[in-house]
Amino acid sequence: MTNIRTRLTEDTKTAMKAGEKERVTTLRMIGAKVKDADIAARGQGKDALNDDDITSALRGMVKSRQESVKMYREGGREELAAKEEAEIAIIREFLPPEMDEAALEAAVKTAIADSGATTMKDMGKVMGALKSKFGASLDLGRANGLVKAALSA
Repeated sequence: MTNIRTRLTEDTKTAMKAGEKERVTTLRMIGAKVKDADIAARGQGKDALNDDDITSALRGMVKSRQESVKMYREGGREELAAKEEAEIAIIREFLPPEMDEAALEAAVKTAIADSGATTMKDMGKVMGALKSKFGASLDLGRANGLVKAALSA
């Protein structure tokens, strides 16, 4: 399986050869985000990012664009919202498939049971268990809401 960096480089070359300007722009933007994150990690004495770290950065990019889409729609700027959604679609190509709601709920219930969590004070344990078990394939933002709901019920 190729890693995200390799796929990103290959996809950029392919899009350039095909003359897909918007796709090339988005792929280059993703590459720049990865390089920025690498530089930040080196500043903290860490090595280059692994695929899980890159996946987290890409999820952040998707989240910020989703917020932009919402603001553009509220402001009546449909063309800008459509541009952001096109970027989201390209970024998602590099993300692992997200768990469906039922699988995520089951994973949260299992993590709560396995960690013996009973109150909100145990939330860190549950989130840590989920992250170690599912890594980058888990959207921590979605899981966070389910864990909070389960522990406060």
